[in-house]
Amino acid sequence: MRVLLVATYEMGRQPFGLGSPAAWLAARGYEVSCVDLAVDRPSAAVMRSANLIAFYLPMHTAARLACRAIEKIRKTNPAAHLCCYGLYAPLNEAYLRKLGIHTILGGEFEAGLTALADRIAAGNGGSEAPLISLEKLQFVTPARAGLAPLSKYAHLASAGVSKIAGYTEASRGCKHLCRHCPVVPVYQGNFRVVQADVVLEDIRGQVAARAQHITFGDPDFFNGPTHAMRVVEAMHAEFPELTYDATIKIEHLRKHRDLVPRLKETGCLFVTSAVESIEDDVLLKLQKGHTCEDFVAVVRDFRQRGLVLAPTFIPFMPWTTRESYRRLLEVLLDLELVDHVAPIQLALRLLIPNGSRLLELPDVQAVVTGFDEPALLYRWKHPDPAMDSMAARAMKLAALGGSRREIFEKLWELAGDQPLPENFDLIPRAAIPYMDEPWYC
Repeated sequence: MRVLLVATYEMGRQPFGLGSPAAWLAARGYEVSCVDLAVDRPSAAVMRSANLIAFYLPMHTAARLACRAIEKIRKTNPAAHLCCYGLYAPLNEAYLRKLGIHTILGGEFEAGLTALADRIAAGNGGSEAPLISLEKLQFVTPARAGLAPLSKYAHLASAGVSKIAGYTEASRGCKHLCRHCPVVPVYQGNFRVVQADVVLEDIRGQVAARAQHITFGDPDFFNGPTHAMRVVEAMHAEFPELTYDATIKIEHLRKHRDLVPRLKETGCLFVTSAVESIEDDVLLKLQKGHTCEDFVAVVRDFRQRGLVLAPTFIPFMPWTTRESYRRLLEVLLDLELVDHVAPIQLALRLLIPNGSRLLELPDVQAVVTGFDEPALLYRWKHPDPAMDSMAARAMKLAALGGSRREIFEKLWELAGDQPLPENFDLIPRAAIPYMDEPWYC
């Protein structure tokens, strides 16, 4: 039996969500093909011969792109059993079934996908798997040989040098219940670890494929700080020149401040942290677990330790005002963070997916205009139409291209009439390590 696994986009990363189930399926004797539409195209012969075609939906952009691909692939092979798996699959079950998807798997999907293949091979394609599984799995090393080479994916830019980057996951899910996060409706405060030996073997394979840097794609690397540090310390001992980055909550960076020096010592170049807002009342609504003061403290701590913090934001929300947007830019300027922040992070609008806890808030319900199925989100309008116009203009400016400093200057002009301070003198972008794929949604 033949299985085709399809990914569409994952912020320029070689998908763990293809390699991992590919290994499970190959171990059962199935002929597995993988294609990432972000960098490659499947042959018509591969599409037509597959008995099971499964689309990986780890994020909103990936899900929207998959919806466009599903119809074309379904027409090419109408006899195939179609499956969607990953974070955004159960959130959009109703719409995906309208597109012809037979089976939907959320949460820990490898065992469910393998069981589905077994049923199809036995002549019974009916879905018996739960929509969302939080089963604790014993992972196997991802099979990456059938994936596009790492050189086709995002590279690390550091000190003017471009380096091949790999990607892995040491855990899934999250212990926290932040209102805006799409992980929450699926995992409900649970997280699951990928065993350390599996993660390390996956890293070894990518180093053999010339990776010089590893991105850990865990929703929060410090959900299990002992597990995370065990992985990076073993990695550093084996590959002392290998660098890495990870995503960690401000709350965790404060709580585990003692681990920050060890991050630096084991090769961490930068940490991405979803700060979202500098307004404490908004952070409280989002249940982020930190304050603006906490954010500032982490910035100073990182600077002292020689680590780079890459904060991400949702600048346009129902509570955003021109003044609060201006304050955000002022804080970034005061903290010398302009070159740490990708321009898109200063233009994003709040995304409300199906199942979002944001809908618990009366002031969100008041601005929502309805669910847009093809867009996979709830549409909303700001109480002040001028702010929606400002958000649209900010997005156009962020998409123009240019250095982070140049775009920041344009956004500063958009936010008000006051000129930038005369001493506007920022660290050159080349001094800040970053991945050359700027999107984060």
